Amino acid sequence: MALALSAAPEEFRFASPVIFDYYHLVMSHIYGVLPVLEALRAGNRRIERIIIADTARHERLREVLDAARRANIPFRKEPKAALDRLSHNVNHQGVMALVAAAQYADAEVILESINSQTLLILLDGIEDTHNLGAIIRTAEGGGANAVIIPERRAAHLTEIVAKASAGAIEYLPVARVTNLAAYIEQLKRRNVWVVGLDAAAQMSYDQYEYQGATALVFGNEGAGLHRLVRERCDVIVAIPMRGKISSLNVSVAVGVVLFEALRQRRQAS
Repeated sequence: MALALSAAPEEFRFASPVIFDYYHLVMSHIYGVLPVLEALRAGNRRIERIIIADTARHERLREVLDAARRANIPFRKEPKAALDRLSHNVNHQGVMALVAAAQYADAEVILESINSQTLLILLDGIEDTHNLGAIIRTAEGGGANAVIIPERRAAHLTEIVAKASAGAIEYLPVARVTNLAAYIEQLKRRNVWVVGLDAAAQMSYDQYEYQGATALVFGNEGAGLHRLVRERCDVIVAIPMRGKISSLNVSVAVGVVLFEALRQRRQAS
């Protein structure tokens, strides 16, 4: 049964209003019932407050409120228009978490944790936040150990990414590096095989054996891999296309290659 919040309990009311312009400037936002619920369950990010729209009726809203109580995180009811403004009118489902700036994993720690089963996703210039979120969701579901992104000319962790990841951002480490090509060199010194995806490659993605520590590298849909990144890959593979469209959305391409690697590893074990 859907949960009505028209008669809010006393703990849900606050005397002073939320200063939305302040939160918009200095806080990051997670919106949507599932992303907020997973953030509460994971406990990896510092959630300052949960805001519920006064018109919210989502059936899983009670789970959000119960999880917030268990974590001792305050929550309050506000007009739906306020949530619309904070989320830039996306479908927030009537719930939003105000959190501190997104926490990135330490790229050096990821290097130190590499073993024979490590599977990393490296993104070279992915600028669309929805694509980044979808890739994180796919990578977490496919058992990748981490996603590595460059600091410049790339999408970063935002509330849009969190929403698109459907909560996966709470479980999968995402690290930023200054120079992706240099980071690839560090990976190779630790015996990680680096596989890049490029439509012009001669080898099909399913012809490569994804055994041992592996890093999969994906470029921007338009420009592809940067030259220096491409040159540092051990092998370049392609996804053969059969129709008139010459390429896949990058988040779909990540799923195709990652789950092929997962299939091979499962068969070999």
